[in-house]
Amino acid sequence: MYAVVRLAGEQVFVKPDDIIEVPKLDVVEGSTIRCEDVLLFSDGKDVKVGRPLVDGVSVLAEVLEHGKARKVIVFKMKRRKNYRRKNGHRQGFTRLKIKEISA
Repeated sequence: MYAVVRLAGEQVFVKPDDIIEVPKLDVVEGSTIRCEDVLLFSDGKDVKVGRPLVDGVSVLAEVLEHGKARKVIVFKMKRRKNYRRKNGHRQGFTRLKIKEISA
């Protein structure tokens, strides 16, 4: 059993007991969230594709933690102009554990 859901503006492939990372959500650690935006659902026998969403299917996930990803260095330079800028960025994320996919 698997599904493709829309979480935090991304399309994510999920299966029960998967641990996924999505861009930071405004939820409390330890709580559960229910995602109704299911784009595709398969129970192992047949596949249901939504137009745009699949009706009657939801995904239940537990919020494990919030964190920051590894640092990405942004370096800008223009040669022979003495122009150099160095910046770092760490994207926030939320780690989720998929509890169940209910049809």
